[in-house]
Amino acid sequence: MQRLLAAFLAAIIAVGATTLSLRADTKVAVPIPNLDGISQADAERLLAALAQINVVTSNCPDYRISDDEWMLLTGTGDMLAARLGIDPATYDRNYYGPAFRMMEDPGACDRIGPRARPIIDDLIAMGGGWAGKGSSASKADK
Repeated sequence: MQRLLAAFLAAIIAVGATTLSLRADTKVAVPIPNLDGISQADAERLLAALAQINVVTSNCPDYRISDDEWMLLTGTGDMLAARLGIDPATYDRNYYGPAFRMMEDPGACDRIGPRARPIIDDLIAMGGGWAGKGSSASKADK
């Protein structure tokens, strides 16, 4: 599964990226990656991975991420869910429900946590990010 996701993300990087902007409130804008070239099946797999990573990074102290990184993950997930026509209740039931149930496994943090950084880095490489990171940042800032 990890190899599949890595290959999938590498393929998306090749598609090219333009920046979309997610506004969490009137003060914060987080560019999210352009995933226009993603198939429905790949979008569903990525959405599941993003939900798992969100749950793990929120519940496992060794895998905490910044607020900006969290907004990048959730913004990308929300964008994919909207593109797939998934309403909030279905999103919670089909993606976040299983992600939270996975936390019943004592090894979930160490199994899923290491996947967070590579996926965040891939989303940034595809045009996502925030002030100092991502599409508007210089390579020296990365």
